[in-house]
Amino acid sequence: MSFMDAREHGSKPGSGGAASAQNEAIDRRERLRRLALETIDLTKDPYFMRNHLGQYECRLCLTLHNNEGNYLAHTQGKRHQQNLAKRAAREAAEKPVQPQPQRRANIKKTVKIGRPGYRVTKQFNKETRARSLLFQVEYPEIDEDAKPRHRFMSSYEQRKESWDKKYQFLLFAAEPYEVIAFKVPNMEVEHTDRFFSHWDVDNKIFSLQLPFRPPPRQPDPSAMMMPPPAAGPPPRPMPPAGQPPPGGAPPPGSFPPGFPPMRPPHAFPVGIRPPAPPQVLPPPAARPPPQR
Repeated sequence: MSFMDAREHGSKPGSGGAASAQNEAIDRRERLRRLALETIDLTKDPYFMRNHLGQYECRLCLTLHNNEGNYLAHTQGKRHQQNLAKRAAREAAEKPVQPQPQRRANIKKTVKIGRPGYRVTKQFNKETRARSLLFQVEYPEIDEDAKPRHRFMSSYEQRKESWDKKYQFLLFAAEPYEVIAFKVPNMEVEHTDRFFSHWDVDNKIFSLQLPFRPPPRQPDPSAMMMPPPAAGPPPRPMPPAGQPPPGGAPPPGSFPPGFPPMRPPHAFPVGIRPPAPPQVLPPPAARPPPQR
């Protein structure tokens, strides 16, 4: 406040003129700086640094600030927040993945009362040549609101017998009975309406039908055989000796009129001599001496 203003309005506090917008902004920043210093400890900020010139520097954004309030305002800005997000993403990508500890399910310890009774029925369909197995397991002492479970197990999962890829195991479990397993062929299971399971609550019997996919039909070898050749006309009977063949064929040597005469084999036309036979020379010892 100037001297003239103090003289006109007096020196009573609060009796001065209205503050300008610049003065209000300065006062607001000062109040925010004091409030931030009370709530935020800059000594714990890893990016806050004071250089030898007395200025404050942000290590993350590489910016210079005149006072602490200016630095605190910078930390709440968009640029500083984006750099923080980028740095966090880079550190997360470079950080090696630590193996997560495996969660173990709490196994309920109960007293086993023995193995349940069971019945296995083999079934065969003559029309489709499909085979199936019907398992019926009795659980008369099963826990209330409990239902039997089943699952398939490969031969390589068990430790009781040697591995055999031709077989697999079908397991049935229900508390408080022991788990029982059946060794079945390792064939493709047909997941149709023929594959079903049923739990009879009244009789305490669990039923499961396991159908196997039928093998492909083999072609009938008898149908692949070629049919016998069709019977041709019967052969003509041979005529008796000295008689012409049936049908009125002309006797040999007689031709119908106008038929050209046939030449004998190896005959030459008239006026052409046949070639002379090749001459064979005697051996040199048998030749006569030349005449002089």
